[in-house]
This record gives sequence, structure tokens and C-alpha cells, in this order.
Amino acid sequence: MNAVLGRPSATFKRLQARIRGLVGKAIEDFAMIAEGDRVMVCLSGGKDSYTLLDVLLSLQRSAPVSFELVAVNLDQKQPGFPAQVLPEYLRGLGVPHEIIEQDTYSVVKRVVPEGRTMCGLCSRLRRGRLYRYAAENGITRIALGHHRDDIVETLFLNLFFGGRMKAMAPKLLSEDGRHVVIRPLAYVPEREIERYARTRAFPIIPCRLCGSQENLQRVAVKRMLAEWELEFPGRTETIFSALRNVSPSHLADPAVFDFAGLDAARLAALARTVDSPAPVAEPWDLP
Repeated sequence: MNAVLGRPSATFKRLQARIRGLVGKAIEDFAMIAEGDRVMVCLSGGKDSYTLLDVLLSLQRSAPVSFELVAVNLDQKQPGFPAQVLPEYLRGLGVPHEIIEQDTYSVVKRVVPEGRTMCGLCSRLRRGRLYRYAAENGITRIALGHHRDDIVETLFLNLFFGGRMKAMAPKLLSEDGRHVVIRPLAYVPEREIERYARTRAFPIIPCRLCGSQENLQRVAVKRMLAEWELEFPGRTETIFSALRNVSPSHLADPAVFDFAGLDAARLAALARTVDSPAPVAEPWDLP
């Protein structure tokens, strides 16, 4: 049964509990939200950000700490954007919200050549405007709707196209050091968000600026991971687990691990051995 139009089904309740649990664990594991935080939820109109806001509102009622939520949408003036949808939805929820207007669409269309990926410039312009709002309104946490699959996809994008072992951090400090960005959906698989959003019947607003670009590198990586998942169920989860179990000494970045200091570590170990020789075995210890 639809969780909005009628009483939630047992299946939906289990899904909701699982997502709440995963979000709560991510918040705890990465110390995402603390007492008195003012959290800005960046709402795009997509399934991920709707789910993020919905779950945070639910957790807010039972969390061991008190925090505020403010939903913020950036209206980028894309042609055909249904400007009334989000304000009506947010008023219905009774959640504090703000709709920021800035014509980044015209800038992106003017600057990016036809056929080229628009996401990079669009993201920078959007991020800059949202950061400015955060600075002007006492925001202490900026919450984004990236989920587990986004994080794994970003790992492979950086690996294949950037030559870097880098993904999305569940929590990070902005480059200027002024903002803490959190991703509370970091542990949540996209398929569960899709089910949740479908059952909750969120008024989804598709992105017609970059979401329709078929040649995106991210689309290719998403397709690759989907094929892997079909052949080897659970592979995406295993890859994400690897991001949480990193061994810098077994990679090859001297800026992350002190390879030059291994000789000193070896000599120190030898010195300890000389100072504390192994005990002589008693007869009953011999094989």
C-alpha cells in the first residue's frame, strides 16, 4: 500500500526501518550531526534528496541530540522547471525552507560546447551559491543526497578517468575550510532509495540539464556496476566495504604512507630484539 495515501505496509515499514538504521549508523560512525547543529538539506527534487530530507525529519524526532533542519533548493532557471512543486511540498511538510534563484542554466549553456559534459561547471556554480547561503544563514552542516552507489561510481570515475584513488567522503571540510559537508545516505544502496521514493510518491522533478546526457562517463560506470551486480550479487557492497578498510602501506602513495621510514622502523625492531632476546625454551616447550 502507498505509504502516503494509506496505512504503510509491513514491507514499507521494514524498508523505512532499514534506511533509518543505515542513516543513523552513518551519522554516528562519522560524527555527522551534533547538538545544536543547523543542517541545510540540499533539495534538488530528485529521489535521493527527497529521501534524505524525509529520513532526517524522522530521525530528528527521536535523535539523542537536538538539531535544526532547513531545506534549500536552488532554482537554476532551467526551461520548464516546475517552480511551484517544491514550495508546495515543503509547505505541506511544515519544514523551514528556502528557494534560491540563480540562472546558472544560461551560464552553463553559454560556456560549455554542445555535446560536452555540463556536470562539472553546473556543480561548481551550484555549490558556490549554496555555500554562500550557508555562510549567510548560520548553517553548520550541509547535507547532500549522495548514496552508496554514487560513492562507488565516483571511485571508478576517478580511477578510470582521473588516475586517482578517490571517492566521495561521507563527511568533509570544504576547500575554503568554512563548511562541513555530510552525506547521511552514504550506507544506503540506490535500489532501496528507489523503492522508498516510489512508495512515498515524492513529486520527482527530473534534471533536464545534465541528466539527459547519454554520453556521461558516470552513465558508463553505472552500467558497468549494474552488469557486475547481476553476475556477482553483492559486489557493489564489497567494493564499498573496501573503501572502509584501506591499507595505505599496500598502495603506492608516498604522501600517504612513509615508505622512506621503513628502514628506520626495521632498525628499531632489530634494536628491540637485541635488548629483549627471545627467552630460552623450557624442555616442556620443545616440540
